[in-house]
Amino acid sequence: MANIFSNTFGRFTEVVTGWIPWYKLPVLLGLPRIFRIRAKLRSDNLYDSEKIDATEAPPLGKPGETQRISRTIDGTYNDLGQPRMGSAGTRFGRNVPLDHVIPNQAALLTPSPRTVSVELMTRNEFQPATSLNLLAASWIQFEVHDWMSHGGNEKENPIEVPLSNHDPWPERPMRIRRTRRDPTRKPDSTSPIPTFANTETHWWDGSQIYGTDLATQTKVRLGVDGKLKLGGDNLLPVDPHTGIDISGVTGNWWVGLAMLHTLFTLEHNAICDRLHSEFKSWSDQELFDRARLINAALMAKIHTVEWTCAIVAHSTVERGMNLNWQTIRKSKADHHAAPYSITEEFVAVYRMHPLMPDDYSFRSFATGAVVEERTMPNVSNAKARELLTRLSMADLFYSFGTMHPGAITLHNYPRFLQKLERPDGPTIDLASVDILRDRERGVPRYNEFLKLIDKDPVKKFEDLSSNKEWVEEIKRVYGGDIDKVDLMVGMYAEDPPEGFGFSETAFRIFILMASRRLQSDRFFTTDYNEKTYTKAGLKWIEDNNMRTVLRRHIPALGPVLDKVDNAFKPWPKK
Repeated sequence: MANIFSNTFGRFTEVVTGWIPWYKLPVLLGLPRIFRIRAKLRSDNLYDSEKIDATEAPPLGKPGETQRISRTIDGTYNDLGQPRMGSAGTRFGRNVPLDHVIPNQAALLTPSPRTVSVELMTRNEFQPATSLNLLAASWIQFEVHDWMSHGGNEKENPIEVPLSNHDPWPERPMRIRRTRRDPTRKPDSTSPIPTFANTETHWWDGSQIYGTDLATQTKVRLGVDGKLKLGGDNLLPVDPHTGIDISGVTGNWWVGLAMLHTLFTLEHNAICDRLHSEFKSWSDQELFDRARLINAALMAKIHTVEWTCAIVAHSTVERGMNLNWQTIRKSKADHHAAPYSITEEFVAVYRMHPLMPDDYSFRSFATGAVVEERTMPNVSNAKARELLTRLSMADLFYSFGTMHPGAITLHNYPRFLQKLERPDGPTIDLASVDILRDRERGVPRYNEFLKLIDKDPVKKFEDLSSNKEWVEEIKRVYGGDIDKVDLMVGMYAEDPPEGFGFSETAFRIFILMASRRLQSDRFFTTDYNEKTYTKAGLKWIEDNNMRTVLRRHIPALGPVLDKVDNAFKPWPKK
């Protein structure tokens, strides 16, 4: 009934306000318009890729009581009627019709992804996102590792990217490994529609901390009182072979991830202590399962009502996200037009690498003075752990709270990512890879994408951006053909609405999928109750946010956190 009312009122506001964009309307008029846009996206922009020439997976048995009230390691049994839905190893879905995702192989390298990287992405001068602090950049990577990974890339038959004569790249041509083949695809498949599998669970279940397989979960668990492993210094254990912390997902490791993985491991253990104080007879497994549910829900709440409202600082969005969190938990699970999955287009709009700075200033929390300055390679991999042993958690979080991430825009791609030296593979230009991945996976280019999500296509280059210099650069790179502009380029070029940290086009997929990650999950809807979470668990989620989590585990930060209303907004410097 609420959906019918919001859709009807949304139609009414369209008639009354004409074609005024929703973000220029008062909240009471803008919010119904957003709900109307979301309803249409739910109807027209959810597509299931699971049945395309798929091998038949063995059936799963009936769920036991533990599977009914707990998240499983691999994400199975979230939907008890479709127990494989959203589990690790299932496919990415799509937000555009499947006949629109067949890659144009002839145009795969047109224009060269490397040309796009060098001429449109290169950061000549750092453009900060001054309304955010660096925790916002760490947080989204932390969350993305929970939601999705295409797995390791194929070593055979790389894509050869041509280079210009003056390009300094050391190897010619540039070779970019293809996305991992879909292991669920029949070997004799003839369908031209590409499919790819997610190595993580699609659910919002904290798998970046807990892992998605038994071996990983065994490594991170203490085996006592439901807790996760921590050393005497309250830091994560270290893999002696890599020097990297042991956690659920540790790819692309750097100090920002190490801080958040440590923080929410501490939070898990604090939840275990609270539960154990009330349920003394519970086993290690019972305590672990309930603490995981509570911790994952708290992370989902933080993302929904804090991170989102910081990076999209708009009164209508803030109201909408708080309504999302309040109302969805009182509803029943609903997958809308297709079985639940993370989508390839969602992956594409979450390409937010410009958030990452190249240079970092670390400050003493006690004095506010800069004590170390480092570049990104010197805060990554094993060097992240070195920083955690040299500086206190108060110093590290204060430093991130007072640093800005980069703005998500053209000419702001991190320099280190354009020549990324990986410990487990060849050096890559990640900006070139980002462009090529969208093309390889059949993500429509910008203008086609606009049409498919019910937005008007851009008719001329001047409509892409108010930055005239960028317009001329894009026109040159794409040979004057507006329909060739890649989705990422178009989104980065857009003039975002006031308060937005990313484009309104990306926001369209965001409002569809952000709601869906909650609405499809029975642990956030049908089974969000005392039986599943306990009364103490529900209260923990209700009473806490990012600031209280930081205060609990780093009490010294309290006076600083008292001066901000959102932990992802800039903290005051001493």
